[in-house]
Amino acid sequence: MAWADLVAVAEAAGARLDLDVRWQGEGIDRLLDERHSATVNATLGLLRGLGWEADVEVSFAIFGERGSIDIVGRHPLTGMLAIIEIKATVGNANQTVIGVDRKSRLAPRIAADRGWPCRGVARFLVIADGSTARDRVRRHAALFETAFPTPSRGCRAWLRDPVGPPPSGILFITVRDVRSTGVTRARIRPRRSDTRSPRSLEVAPKS
Repeated sequence: MAWADLVAVAEAAGARLDLDVRWQGEGIDRLLDERHSATVNATLGLLRGLGWEADVEVSFAIFGERGSIDIVGRHPLTGMLAIIEIKATVGNANQTVIGVDRKSRLAPRIAADRGWPCRGVARFLVIADGSTARDRVRRHAALFETAFPTPSRGCRAWLRDPVGPPPSGILFITVRDVRSTGVTRARIRPRRSDTRSPRSLEVAPKS
């Protein structure tokens, strides 16, 4: 049965079919974790360089809604907050937008519970830059442009001088090569039954 047929059967039953790729045990998860961490570090550097304070993995439990926010930026001079969702890769576009919306909606209560001032809440989806990530955003352009209408240049300008209406936008950020963290590329030889060219295949995360 083809993949499209399996998806159709799952949708008819009101279910969702996910593809789980496994490679060298936890190899893929480790590569993605490294890239996510590198994106967090790069974002923290950007914020702190512009005079923001920042907390990571800020957890919340409000009226049954539980979760954590990758980064909460706090601007000490203006009392503005920045709710930041970090993505090493762009997966489910709808769920990504829903997650950012929920966290930004709860941000004033999260701030109040921690004694932080909150004069406004900006929301940013920060994505590790790469051609694959940009292609995925373009494929869902209408969705992302509606949820995050502020251009990247406008987002960075507001972070430098956070006055006026808080923006909602996407920032692509350059991260260091994950190979420098000790997670190396690997070569996989195709099985004998593979009909493709017998040359080795290089496997590495694209985003």
